[in-house]
Amino acid sequence: MTDSSALDPEDRKIVTLARSARARNGVPEGAAVRDETGRTYVAGTVDLPSLKLSALRTAVAMAVASGAKSLEAAAVVTDADSASAEDRAAVADLGGAATPVLVAGADGTVRSTVTAG
Repeated sequence: MTDSSALDPEDRKIVTLARSARARNGVPEGAAVRDETGRTYVAGTVDLPSLKLSALRTAVAMAVASGAKSLEAAAVVTDADSASAEDRAAVADLGGAATPVLVAGADGTVRSTVTAG
């Protein structure tokens, strides 16, 4: 487990935003990504009959749709043990394989940091 208080303030911010999206929307996951200019994109799980996206893939899609060229970091608040391979691949597509993905529990405690690739 990672000491969340030891996180960089910008990383702590995206974890907090991801946690808020999850709680506010009552969805299984919340996520946030930070692009190369410091802008953040926040999303929750999308579960429609015709469209199903994880929170992290939704946040990456929002960043791409808004013109982001790369990602500095990503965070997902989830009950899962880690970010899925599909989520990490989406982050890697935009940010590169070395982009850190912070994985936190519902309480905002970062359980692990994995790389996208």
